[in-house]
Amino acid sequence: MTSFGRSLERLPLLADRRRLAYGIAIALCIASWWLRLVLDPHFPPGFPYLTFFPAVILSSFLFGRGPGIVAAVLCGLLAWYFFIPPFRSFGLQRGTPVALAFYVGVVTVDILLVHWMQRANRHLSLERERSAELAERSEILFEELQHRVSNNLQMVGALLSLQQRSTQDEEARRAIGDAASQLQLIGRIQRGLYGSRGEPLAIGAFISRLVDDLAESSGKPGVVHRVESSTSLMLPPDRAIPIALIVAEAVANAIEHGFAGRDQGTITVSICSEGAALSLSVVDDGLGVADDFDVARTDSLGLRIARSLAQGMGATLSIRPAHPGTILRLQNIPANDER
Repeated sequence: MTSFGRSLERLPLLADRRRLAYGIAIALCIASWWLRLVLDPHFPPGFPYLTFFPAVILSSFLFGRGPGIVAAVLCGLLAWYFFIPPFRSFGLQRGTPVALAFYVGVVTVDILLVHWMQRANRHLSLERERSAELAERSEILFEELQHRVSNNLQMVGALLSLQQRSTQDEEARRAIGDAASQLQLIGRIQRGLYGSRGEPLAIGAFISRLVDDLAESSGKPGVVHRVESSTSLMLPPDRAIPIALIVAEAVANAIEHGFAGRDQGTITVSICSEGAALSLSVVDDGLGVADDFDVARTDSLGLRIARSLAQGMGATLSIRPAHPGTILRLQNIPANDER
């Protein structure tokens, strides 16, 4: 809103000092009477109210309906007494009632229009304040909901981790552990889907926050990570979460396997647009995978989930050696909801 609009919302002025408001309105009437006296020799006959109308409008506009009515009455009396024949009296001649009725009609319309405008401005200001309060409340509730969903997912993951400790079968322990890790990861992803005001994040900013979180919790501060994005596209959660899970799996594998036995390395995540689709790659300079590695034949639960997520989006997932390191590519990701 412009400064002029904000000034209009503050009208009428002196709402808590009404005596001063009425005094200024009376002063405006006296000033208009004096100006009419000075200019009277230059006016042709028949313009008794010419300088009084601005005083009435200003009083109404600046100080409200009450001072406007007082100014209208006082200006009408001054004009009648000094500038309507017979002069210096309140006598009535043939045209006097018509002139007075014209004056009353004009000032009534002016005062009512100004009053309605100010009332509309007050209502608009109140509605704007209510909207701001509602937006702030909605933002708080949305943020709280996001935290609750994230915390609940991570709590379920923690319960699964506890269950893992009491499971004797090694394969079952591994499956429960993987499920617990995935749930806790989804909880962290859910927390990072939106900005501080509940707005969806661009895919580059979202992935950057995720990679920062994963790198911080990896326990290997010497591993350098970069996120390069050439698009500011914002994806819906049903598209962003699968992408985030695939990126998280690639980063986790790079840290756990690619940098096994070493504390330093580099992970680069690149995101770019390819027409109506997105392309994403995760490259590390670690140990790398075998030349004949096939993601379709792997027995890793995380990679099987990643492949299933990619298929669900209609995208293509591939993992190849990068010499050195490994490169994961996720291509043909639909940039809209049409699949």
